[in-house]
Amino acid sequence: MIAELDTVVLVRDLPGLGLEEGDVGAVVHVYAEGRAIEVEFVSGSGSTVAVETLSPTDVRPLGDREILHARALAA
Repeated sequence: MIAELDTVVLVRDLPGLGLEEGDVGAVVHVYAEGRAIEVEFVSGSGSTVAVETLSPTDVRPLGDREILHARALAA
């Protein structure tokens, strides 16, 4: 089960927010016994790019054997 402060990986694009599959975020709140989660996505400088309420199926936990990758945000 995903918990608050977990690092998660987006498993689908969210074009309206400028987010892409593989973007990494932090769970800032878990609603209704895990039926929904609020995830914050930040830039490399720590500025918030998006905070979105998602289904747990929209993300997966970041694995111990994964490496982060940087990409430029669309204008």
